Amino acid sequence: MSSSALRVARTGLEAQDARMRVIANNLANVGTTGFKKDRANFATLAYQDQRVAGQRSSGETAYATGINLGTGVAVQSTSQIVTQGTLDTTDNGLDLALDGDGYFQVELPGGQLAYTRAGNFARSAEGMLVTQQGYAVQPAISIPEDAGTISIGTDGTVTAQIPGQSEPAELGQIQVARFANSAGLQALGDNFLGETAASGPVQLGAGGEGGRGQVRQGMLEASNVSIVEELVEMIEAQRAYEINSKMISSVDEMLRNANQVL
Repeated sequence: MSSSALRVARTGLEAQDARMRVIANNLANVGTTGFKKDRANFATLAYQDQRVAGQRSSGETAYATGINLGTGVAVQSTSQIVTQGTLDTTDNGLDLALDGDGYFQVELPGGQLAYTRAGNFARSAEGMLVTQQGYAVQPAISIPEDAGTISIGTDGTVTAQIPGQSEPAELGQIQVARFANSAGLQALGDNFLGETAASGPVQLGAGGEGGRGQVRQGMLEASNVSIVEELVEMIEAQRAYEINSKMISSVDEMLRNANQVL
């Protein structure tokens, strides 16, 4: 039994170490544009049934309760918390934020599509609207070199004042991507998420339609990480790690005493 207790305590240490890794990543990205914090989810490991409730205790009676010994805990999954971050005004015409649900769609090298909440875009040397890494926003938006003031509506429509034209010219529309299960998106790094079978296929549309967030020009969405909440989580994980370490020390002492007696 003592050796089993050691194994159970070890699973507790491993689970809390994984939890601390999630917390550390959240705190590291507290200043990352559009970052969504993660949460570690735990589940019990298989139980060992030494006696099942309802098992016959005699010819006429049955046990009212059983003996079920747990074998520990494991990290079941990590969930992305998609609550809205604060929208900060930047006064940069190519900084965009989504006020509500959805993602911007970009094309990665090799043609793979990815999705992001980070709207700190720029204009490339070719006049394309791109991310900081130079990846083109999809559908592609081409901005003429002599374009004047660029305006982006809440539905994603991009217009610019062109010399010689009295009315602003429409350059295209930034579409907003939605998924049936956004928690099923795969984190790719660099603020990008990828579509998976769990997320469902992408559903594109104009900002503000079908539950999609509105596009806000001259703003960026801050990380939704709360330092205070993460510090509380960190303290809880630290205490849980300490108590599991104490369990290993206690069981080790029990084994040592048993060896001396026997």
